[in-house]
Amino acid sequence: MNRITVLLAFLLTTAAADDQLRRVSDDEQLERWLQNMVWHHRFTPEEVRQVTGLEAQQQVEKLKQFGITADNCPPREHDRLFVLPYPGGPHPRIGFLEGAIAPQRETKLSVFCPWDDTSYAVLDVPEAIWSNLGLTYLAHTHIDTVWSKQNIDLPQREWSLLKDGTLVMQRTLPNGIRFGTRVSPWADHLAMEMWLFNGTQQPLSDLRVQNCVMLKAVDGFSRQTNDNKQLNGSYALAHSEDRQRWIITAWAPLHRNWANAPCPCLHADPKFADCPPGEFRVLRGWFSFYQGSDITRELQRIDATNWRQSKILSLPPADK
Repeated sequence: MNRITVLLAFLLTTAAADDQLRRVSDDEQLERWLQNMVWHHRFTPEEVRQVTGLEAQQQVEKLKQFGITADNCPPREHDRLFVLPYPGGPHPRIGFLEGAIAPQRETKLSVFCPWDDTSYAVLDVPEAIWSNLGLTYLAHTHIDTVWSKQNIDLPQREWSLLKDGTLVMQRTLPNGIRFGTRVSPWADHLAMEMWLFNGTQQPLSDLRVQNCVMLKAVDGFSRQTNDNKQLNGSYALAHSEDRQRWIITAWAPLHRNWANAPCPCLHADPKFADCPPGEFRVLRGWFSFYQGSDITRELQRIDATNWRQSKILSLPPADK
């Protein structure tokens, strides 16, 4: 890697982090975000500053006020997968950073590995939505969307946590299209649904979605290669070197599954059915970890759950 490439990567990483500044004035919310960053994502003080804007001494004071240290993280419950909103700051990719400048945290969730308290995959759901209108939504800065072409900035959003542990994100676009994602953690998987409501006056078609699983923070899965990836029917998979640990994702109806070595990441990208004005479309997704050597049997077991037919949502209300 030459010096120019190194400098470009540094500048892109720094820009991505600094553009994610989200100051929190409410102490209750700040406490939750500091627990998220310090306890679970193990952020450095500089990474915490990039997200919160708190300088080092301010962090010391707030962490003392809330009783948060790197060593007093409570033990995790093991009755379901542990999922948190990804707080932003460090870029969730290793490479191809120029293709994801200023990643937005409101579409990203960290799913922590059951075999390793420090490793987590970052789900970007959705990373992008295309339609007959063009690139209708993008969860970072790269190529122009229909909104950036009009110099329209979309407001920041956040995940909401429901009482049952389900995480919900939704957004209304300037033209009336509404979309959102619900992710429900279970003992052995995440049940996911993505929905779209056509609030425009014209039919929507070619509604392709990119959903990404980024592997940078998963020990043993972060090599920039596709040699440890498999595309098996509806599923996109990554495995450890000894093939005893697996990460599995799928969405339905599937449009395309693929893997990107530089990031590195997995994709099982679905497609909404065409959507007339005033109508509602749903996609369903699966994410899980597997420890064992018989991946064929595991995929058969997952298929037998009929996850493609499960239903966990009703149409959410409009954004306030």
